[in-house]
Amino acid sequence: MDPRYQIADTRGIISPGLVLFKELIESNLRRMLVIAGGPDRLRPHVKTHKMREMVAMQIAAGITKFKCATIAEAEMVASCNARDVLIAYQMVGPNQERLARLVRRFPATEFSVIVDHPAAAWSLSDVLAAAGVRVPVFVDIDVGQHRTGIPVGDAATALYELVGQLPGLRPGGLHVYDGHNHQETPAEREAAVRSQFEDVTNFHRELDRRGLQVPRMVCGGTPTFPIYAKIAATNPLVECSPGTCTLHDNGYGSRFPEMGFDRAALLLTRVVSRNAPDRMCLDLGYKAVASDPKGDRLVLLELPGAKLVLQNEEHLLVETTEAARFNPGDELFACPTHICPTCALHKEAYVVEGGRVVARWHVAARDRWLEV
Repeated sequence: MDPRYQIADTRGIISPGLVLFKELIESNLRRMLVIAGGPDRLRPHVKTHKMREMVAMQIAAGITKFKCATIAEAEMVASCNARDVLIAYQMVGPNQERLARLVRRFPATEFSVIVDHPAAAWSLSDVLAAAGVRVPVFVDIDVGQHRTGIPVGDAATALYELVGQLPGLRPGGLHVYDGHNHQETPAEREAAVRSQFEDVTNFHRELDRRGLQVPRMVCGGTPTFPIYAKIAATNPLVECSPGTCTLHDNGYGSRFPEMGFDRAALLLTRVVSRNAPDRMCLDLGYKAVASDPKGDRLVLLELPGAKLVLQNEEHLLVETTEAARFNPGDELFACPTHICPTCALHKEAYVVEGGRVVARWHVAARDRWLEV
């Protein structure tokens, strides 16, 4: 067992429990700053942790700009006195009015959003103008994931121009997310990013030629963070928006070890049954750990070769030749493959510092609705 994960007394941790190791979080934040070249180039995504205390740690490290996916996450960040919050999600339905209320409630924070369709821009403009507020709007550029966004070209140019014309809106820049870039080698990843970003750069030049100002470009996630950091070193408009690396997980940790981040969040689980010599059941069902990806949702640190046989809501059946040495009540640590939705399954996280549980942090923004 890695000595960094030793806890002197675990009796107060109700399992399955989300456990954060503060020293490793601090190490990850320092690593983020080193890769980015400073806090001004960073706009970390808070969807991974969803905790005020984590935002406070990032602000203490000099980070002033944040990215999120929900109104609740934006409200949580603003309540920490963050200066600048991008909601990287197209506002539709009641969320447009919620955005207007959010802007009025936190006047010291600048909120921005994204759009990829004229209809969304028009309806957002109607709501914000009626509320008497004005919000920066980023045009969401599709560079290959095909989840959201608009490809560079005439339609994207027209949309960016429209944003500058509509009341209640003003051009915020370009949002460039590339969640499809998970190439195994850094060289392959960098080649893919630079090829796609060349199209974005040419698009930016076209907007500039038409007199349409692009204040900034918010780019990438954790896997492509180091590449966009290199680009940001020579392009002051580029901001990097990694998220997962604040806590890290087995998914990215196993695929991108060269990034140098530590797994700072684990799940403490206990054996609840051992009724066969090669099998045992843990209290780690899919209500406590993200159910994606479909295969290996976690790795047991003490039993890396254990086979996950069956998982239900409250049970995880594992097969291992070492099962006989465990009894009901014995503890193990699991590292989730995907930490972001795992955090959302827990109301609180146990915080360990110096080998002892020192606090419990509320996972505030796992809810869709806080006050606004």
